[in-house]
Amino acid sequence: MTYDFWYWDGIPGRGEFVRLALEAAGIDYRERAREPGATAKTVVQDMKSDRAQPPFAPPYLQAGNITLGQTANILLYLGEKHGLAPDTVAGRYWVNQLQLTIADLVAETHDVHHPIAASEYYEDQRDEAVRRAANFREERIPKFLGYFERVLNGSDGPWLAGGQRWSYADLSLFLVVDGLLHAFPRRMSTVAARCPKVMALHERVAALAELQDYFASDRRLPYGDGIFRHYPELDAE
Repeated sequence: MTYDFWYWDGIPGRGEFVRLALEAAGIDYRERAREPGATAKTVVQDMKSDRAQPPFAPPYLQAGNITLGQTANILLYLGEKHGLAPDTVAGRYWVNQLQLTIADLVAETHDVHHPIAASEYYEDQRDEAVRRAANFREERIPKFLGYFERVLNGSDGPWLAGGQRWSYADLSLFLVVDGLLHAFPRRMSTVAARCPKVMALHERVAALAELQDYFASDRRLPYGDGIFRHYPELDAE
């Protein structure tokens, strides 16, 4: 099956978590919003087309007659269908739990630069963002990454779920760490020293043979106006 993958073109965003899994596993998919002639309106029209179970927002994946929305839900499906999670029920739900925790961190990262409203410009809520960023840097980044450091310390292998095979949660942790390095380089230079296993996992995923073609291609979009944004006034050690 070739999946139809829908996400806004021009930003990596939450769609990148799904895209990394599809690319690393060599799964055939069509990036529908990047097809010739496609626009943001194309995505909206498809999203609002007649479906019994419509998605709330991109990203979503069309798998035959099944429409899968929400990043963690899509990855749960791909993990079971394509072996990107442990074989056991407990293992699959453990990886899903890790992914949902990553989703919480992603949401908090976004809300640093848009603490009042996602529909308003950053410049219109900069003062609130500066205040929000201080708490995020000092408390939330260390708390989340410290948790994943603890998970890796208890793992029986180099990956979050143990063993010698990565899961989609490892790819997602790589992405969120990579995004934080872009958005908060000064703070991450301090936090990284406290989380050596998290940073080592980031390096392992960056070196995966399965992802090198993707990383070198124009299919991988640079950080910009998506979740991970670098505003110097929001960063500090």
